[in-house]
Amino acid sequence: MKTILLTIATLSSFAFSYGQNSPKDNLETEFKKLQELNLQQKGLIAKQAIELKTFSSSIEYLKNELKTIKTKQANDSASTNSRIDAMDNQFKINSKNTGDKFVQVDNSLSKKSRYGAIIVIVALLLIVIVYIELRRRQKADKTDVIDKLNSTKQSIEESLVKEFEKQTIQIENQINALNSKSNSASSNASIEPDHSLALKVASEINLIERNISLMDAGTKGLKQLSRSVAKLKDNLAANGYDMPEMLGKQYHQGMKVIVVTTLPDENLNKDEELITKVLIPQVNYNDKMIQTAQIETSKGV
Repeated sequence: MKTILLTIATLSSFAFSYGQNSPKDNLETEFKKLQELNLQQKGLIAKQAIELKTFSSSIEYLKNELKTIKTKQANDSASTNSRIDAMDNQFKINSKNTGDKFVQVDNSLSKKSRYGAIIVIVALLLIVIVYIELRRRQKADKTDVIDKLNSTKQSIEESLVKEFEKQTIQIENQINALNSKSNSASSNASIEPDHSLALKVASEINLIERNISLMDAGTKGLKQLSRSVAKLKDNLAANGYDMPEMLGKQYHQGMKVIVVTTLPDENLNKDEELITKVLIPQVNYNDKMIQTAQIETSKGV
């Protein structure tokens, strides 16, 4: 298309020139132009031939590259398929081997589990037998110890009862002496009576009562001792001396006593407070307090 347009332009120029110059000049001019045009066309054709050759070379190169790629893809595909087949075969082999191993392990574990269960059962039976035997011996030993303690306690309490019985006889003699003093004092009203002996007797009676409260009710001779103590208190009262009962009584604010100690006791109701020990008894003479009691109480928490 480009060559045709160039030819038309040249012919138009030739026609125009032919009308201006002489025929000879016009012919020479046009001939030169044709020569130049021919040279231009040859150069253009040569350039197009080079471009065509280059293009053909590129196409050939691309074809070769495409062929190489296809060949490589085919080789890769074949290699991949081979690897997949090999992996599949190996997986099947491994699965079979693993299954066989699982069967072997399961059989081994089954045997070991049976042996283990038997061992555990035997061990448990031995433990139970040993435990029962130890409990039996412990119970027997505990019973023996308790019996021995009870026997010892009973023996001690019986010995104390005998000693306290002897002491009541001495206290009785002291009360008789106190009675003589009281008769002498009554004959001489101006003399203030001496309460020291009465207070001593009251303290000894309180000590015996405190010990009686700690003894077992079935202790041999305890009832007789209690009657002796009651008789002593009656004789003391006959001389004008009174010992109010406080042990086990409810304690309340305002009582004319000295609280030495207060101990918490979970067995009592909250805010409940009882007199649990009389350390020094209260003594009244002719209804007048001559000695203040000192006590110990227990209070609910």
